[in-house]
Amino acid sequence: MSGRALPAGRYGTGDLRPGDWWKTDTREITAEMIDRFAELSGDQFSIHMDDAAARAHGFPGRVAHGLLVLSVIDGLKNAATVQIAAIASLGWDWRFQSPVFIGDVLSARITVAGVRETRDPERGIVTLGFAVNRADGTLVQDGQNQLMAFRQTV
Repeated sequence: MSGRALPAGRYGTGDLRPGDWWKTDTREITAEMIDRFAELSGDQFSIHMDDAAARAHGFPGRVAHGLLVLSVIDGLKNAATVQIAAIASLGWDWRFQSPVFIGDVLSARITVAGVRETRDPERGIVTLGFAVNRADGTLVQDGQNQLMAFRQTV
């Protein structure tokens, strides 16, 4: 599926076809982000908090929490110039493919993986596929997110 690159705008499920895609802006992962996420989540595992501990586990330095990266990508999706007329997220199917480090600059390519109707004539379900890459092209995370959305933009 090659699909079409979606221009900026707001899209209901009735406007989308499998294969449609767009890219997010970029965001750099910082030590402050890791520290704040650890404080909020309580996940203070040593590879996230200490360079020496991360190196002892075979990493070159502190590793960003996988769920931090997922949260950053969801934020980039929600700030993109392409918007889905979403009502609610219905869930995620997600994989951590490669560690993310302080200084990594990330972005995502989002693809419409599927669209289906619901019993409610005003709503549908869209499945979005994500490929999250470092600036050098390395895939670091990927997966899908299902959204309940309006069929027409409102």
